[in-house]
Amino acid sequence: MAGDGVIRVGVAGAAGRMGLSVCAAVEAADGLVLAGQADPALGATLEQILGDVDVVVDFTRPDTAQANAEACLAAGVHVVIGTSGFDQDAVAAAAAASKDGARAFFAPNFAIGAVLMMRFAAEASQHMKKAEIIELHHDQKLDAPSGTAARTASMMAGDVPIHSVRLPGLVAHQEVILGGLGETLTIRHDSLSRESFMPGVVLAVRRVADQSEPFVVGLEHVLFPSA
Repeated sequence: MAGDGVIRVGVAGAAGRMGLSVCAAVEAADGLVLAGQADPALGATLEQILGDVDVVVDFTRPDTAQANAEACLAAGVHVVIGTSGFDQDAVAAAAAASKDGARAFFAPNFAIGAVLMMRFAAEASQHMKKAEIIELHHDQKLDAPSGTAARTASMMAGDVPIHSVRLPGLVAHQEVILGGLGETLTIRHDSLSRESFMPGVVLAVRRVADQSEPFVVGLEHVLFPSA
């Protein structure tokens, strides 16, 4: 962190749809400064901005997110990861080995409502007989099932099947349908624009340096510290 208390933020994948939203959110947030933008489309690599930033936000691709996170941690830079589908064990090991105490944070979903949906679904699964998840995303999303759906299922009791839909016109949507004797319960969250993820991203950027563990997964640990 800069000596004046300002957090200097770099964005990996800055020219992508999520990256552009993150850049705008950082510029609008008090106490944050957009200090670096890395993206092949901008002609700037991650290595070129690491010396100028305190935290990197990564919204790239599953095949580059792990290497990006490891490079950040090796340079003593905290990293907030929004890309899913990477090797979490490798990033956890890199965070644990960081000599400068750099921290890594990953959230399958940064929308506050999505975190609440997962929490409610986990609680409901303790009382309902069976459940299934339907997750729906835009047709450019590379991983299936989504990180949000996989995380939701891991938090719930029992075996929870996941069904993935990829169609143009969608952003990010998920239904958890639970069934019991003569009744069903549906918990649904819809992200109608990428702006829905930005409050969670900004919150993670502010908190990553103070997290107690080298690698933390899930925005619920920021919203509900006892989670």
